[in-house]
Amino acid sequence: MLMRTDPFREMDRIVQQLSGASGTWSKPSVMPMDAYRDGDEYVIAFDLPGVSTEAIDIDVERNMLTVKAERRPAAKGDNAKVELSERPLGVFSRQVMLADTLDTERIAADYDAGVLTLRIPIAERAKPRKVSIGAGSCRKQISG
Repeated sequence: MLMRTDPFREMDRIVQQLSGASGTWSKPSVMPMDAYRDGDEYVIAFDLPGVSTEAIDIDVERNMLTVKAERRPAAKGDNAKVELSERPLGVFSRQVMLADTLDTERIAADYDAGVLTLRIPIAERAKPRKVSIGAGSCRKQISG
């Protein structure tokens, strides 16, 4: 159901994780995701802990799904002195090419406990269906 569009994107994600680089709007970090089929819908879950719903943007253009989010630093008091900062901040983005068999007009999005879950129904035309055979007679014409 998903098609990867950039084979080097995974390598970029690994390098960013190892270097600790924060994403920017011009070069966002990749967010981890899971994707699976559950009955008559396709489910994609993105890890976005610490991101508010207002900072998440979901777009679909043709069959390209784009999810962008920004994690900003937590507000600290005037006397606060940072001792350790390991949680990644900045902009996160992921683009996923969706198959034509998905109904992109009816995508549902939920955000709970730092996980953005998109549910995309399988299009009716892509579901298996029975074809009935008519009761009429079948004649074979032979020319000759």
